[in-house]
Amino acid sequence: MGTRPAASSPYGRREPGELFGPRFALFADMLAVGLFTTVASLPLLTAPAALAAGCSVLRDSARTERTATAARYRDALRAHGVARTLAAGTVPLGLGALILVDLALAGAGLPGATAVSVALAVVGAGALVVGVRAAAHPAARRSWPAAVRGAARRSAADPAGSLLIAVALALCAAIVWALPPLALLAAGPPALAAVSVELRGVPARSRSPRR
Repeated sequence: MGTRPAASSPYGRREPGELFGPRFALFADMLAVGLFTTVASLPLLTAPAALAAGCSVLRDSARTERTATAARYRDALRAHGVARTLAAGTVPLGLGALILVDLALAGAGLPGATAVSVALAVVGAGALVVGVRAAAHPAARRSWPAAVRGAARRSAADPAGSLLIAVALALCAAIVWALPPLALLAAGPPALAAVSVELRGVPARSRSPRR
């Protein structure tokens, strides 16, 4: 019986003389995309398009092994249409307001405040996970409402994937709380986690780089 060749995968090969290997290239791409996404998100209303562009660059890097560059990120941001996604940009602002209300309730000491605070935290975390999954899907380039609806269905059908994204978000929040300067790179790990989760259901042939 002949042996089956090992399945090839992006970032799965080391070229002769390469010092760090393909996984380091993926790590570097994640950091670069995190920086680009944070800068593009500074106006706040542009955050959904910025995150979707970052996920698009990482997804393309995983398929083609092309390095994430500022030019590629700029092109992806234009393709996602910042102007038409400004309405979606109000959602992160709403989540921020929800967090402030949650913190205020937690410190108020009112009867039932703890239960309401926990419920708001769960709702906020769920909405954030759905939003990140929506940004990581190619449908975000065409229609944000359709991307969000699809992400909500996938989040319910794939709780393990949603949990992985939630853990990535929580770890980033903890790291930024401990080391505030790392906030410039904070968007990278959740974007990579979301792209990885979304690509799990894609056939391996579709993820392989074209020759």
